[in-house]
Amino acid sequence: MSFRFEQLQIWQAAILFVNTIYTITRTFPSEERFSLTDQLRRSASSISANIAEGSGSSSKKDFMHYLDIAIKSTYETVSHLVIAKEQSYLPETSYKKLYSEAELLSKMIRAFKASLLK
Repeated sequence: MSFRFEQLQIWQAAILFVNTIYTITRTFPSEERFSLTDQLRRSASSISANIAEGSGSSSKKDFMHYLDIAIKSTYETVSHLVIAKEQSYLPETSYKKLYSEAELLSKMIRAFKASLLK
């Protein structure tokens, strides 16, 4: 059985992004495990989760609502990444790479959302 969302390029990109977040947060200090690490992982996981959940909607309007939440979760993740960088948990090069990936993911979700209006 295959779920509709698994075929979506935006969901696949979101999964790659969250996998990178999980990898990078493994290097964070242990005292951040229940704070910034958890927040970053949850906000990044929310991106793919909302795309998946929205794909099961019975209307385009409802699906677009979930895509909006996915975009907001992307922004939340970027905010957490800034904090990680400012606290020196995340090197500048890693921050820039993740920032670019988040920006691209956000654009992809917006483009997909626009395609639903056609």
